[in-house]
Amino acid sequence: MAFCKKCGAEISEQASECPRCGAAQTPQTADNGGFLWGLLGFCIPLVGLILFLVWKDTKPKTSKAAGMGALVSVICGVLFYVLMFVIGIGAAML
Repeated sequence: MAFCKKCGAEISEQASECPRCGAAQTPQTADNGGFLWGLLGFCIPLVGLILFLVWKDTKPKTSKAAGMGALVSVICGVLFYVLMFVIGIGAAML
């Protein structure tokens, strides 16, 4: 047996709505926000951004992991180019 997500009444596992309050019973989706989604977002920032935008309402933890991976990747890329610019300017002055 399962329980209603709104009123807590005991309902059938296959029920699409609660017979007591009428609330729709949508199946739960797995939202564990795994490290691998963050790693994917880091390695391919565009995919991380797309996954963030697609999943932000349905899977907030997984969405956040992919988005954070993409954000960290972009920040690392910017810092790398700034560092290379500074090293290039320093080398040119010698």
